[in-house]
Amino acid sequence: MSFYEDLKAACPDEWASFVYHPFVQSLGEGSLPRESFRHYLTQDYLFLKHFSRAYALAVFKSDNLEDMRQAAATMNALLNEEMELHISYCAQWGISQEALESEPEATANLAYTRFVIDQGLSGDLLDLLVALTPCVLGYAEIGSRLFEEHIADLENNPYRPWVETYSGSDYQQLAGNSYGRLERIALARLGEDYRSSGRWQQLCKTFATATRLEAGFWEMGLTRSM
Repeated sequence: MSFYEDLKAACPDEWASFVYHPFVQSLGEGSLPRESFRHYLTQDYLFLKHFSRAYALAVFKSDNLEDMRQAAATMNALLNEEMELHISYCAQWGISQEALESEPEATANLAYTRFVIDQGLSGDLLDLLVALTPCVLGYAEIGSRLFEEHIADLENNPYRPWVETYSGSDYQQLAGNSYGRLERIALARLGEDYRSSGRWQQLCKTFATATRLEAGFWEMGLTRSM
């Protein structure tokens, strides 16, 4: 087991609702309504902005140069690589950057991103990383599973690029780096017997809440709600 695996084990129902959400399942099957995916893409652009801000906060919350550099590198990758890729991908779906910028944030987007940033503002680097982890590592898990389950019929799936992105080596390496950082910082701050730490229950609560909010983001996409 690991710190991350123990966090997941502490909220099995929330985790299953996130990684097996009907949005995810229909994405892998290629049956997701296109307008649901377009709504998700637009909101995800706004989400990425706040995700970048969260990693800027991680730089501030870091207490050594290496952690600062890792957080800064992630922020740079989000702002200067991921955002540009997302804009290009949205264009393929007929969504202009102007439309992305003018879209109001959905309630589920506001709830999730502000929760993450609040955890970072009110807590330390570990609190922030725990709030960020369901997204970073959850997408890696979802991407890998969908690719394995649907590899035979991905060719005709309109969402194939999405599945290939999150199952691909670049994203899997990014997730692996995030996993290693979380484990290292958790052990450094809490020790190997972290479940006996006075912070364990609160960190589990943070992780479970972030996971529920992730599932809410899928639900927002599926129902096209604001």
